[in-house]
Amino acid sequence: MLLDLQILDLLFLIAAAFGAGLIDSMVGGGGLIQTPAMFATLPHTPHTELLGTGKLAGIGGTASSTWRFSRSVRIPWRLAAPAGVAAFFAAMAGAALTTHVPSAVFRTLVPAMLAVMLIYVAQRHDFGQTHAPVQATARTVGLAALGGGVLGLYDGFFGPGTGTLLVFFFVRAFSLDFLHASAAAKLVNIASNAAALLAFAATGNVLWLLGGIMMVCNIAGSLLGSHMVIRRGAAFVRRAFLLVVGALIVKTAWDAVKNYL
Repeated sequence: MLLDLQILDLLFLIAAAFGAGLIDSMVGGGGLIQTPAMFATLPHTPHTELLGTGKLAGIGGTASSTWRFSRSVRIPWRLAAPAGVAAFFAAMAGAALTTHVPSAVFRTLVPAMLAVMLIYVAQRHDFGQTHAPVQATARTVGLAALGGGVLGLYDGFFGPGTGTLLVFFFVRAFSLDFLHASAAAKLVNIASNAAALLAFAATGNVLWLLGGIMMVCNIAGSLLGSHMVIRRGAAFVRRAFLLVVGALIVKTAWDAVKNYL
């Protein structure tokens, strides 16, 4: 595959992987950059191979940013761990569903869902600014597993904005600030990405060499992004969150409209 790429195309994919890691480490949404770049650069490659390769590139960045967060931010493991386990198995189920349910069902719902989330966060200026986590009880652990399962299913089936939705979920449901919610979301996202990667790899839909090169660049971007987030705090993450959600709305709305043109 690398032999078929022009040097400028390879550099473009490297830059996209770095940018995706940078954005994703903050509030999710890295696929907004990386996936369109791969589809534009490799238009004749089967979409399953591009998605599988993207999962390989992305999981390295997500894992590295989770490690970086764990050194400076106390991850709420009692909430994130059950959510991650549920997300893993649900993402496997979601990947299996892709052959039975048309993705157009989700395409029209995603921008509307993101728009509601954007309005909610924009109106509540204190949302995600205070870290006052709820106590980990059987009820909250169950809620974490339910949320992780639902969003894991979505990630395995369709995927755009999963990391961003996870951040919102942890802030809204458990009163975490954006910084701690982002750390928890990364852990869950690793699980759902790993499940999807296993599914794609089992069917031979991963370009390992290209994905490995992009993963290194994704890791570099994620380390820089997580450093910026930890240094600047929850207020910075909130601004990045609003920016990424706005971009996701535009991208997913355009994808939905294209289906009807």
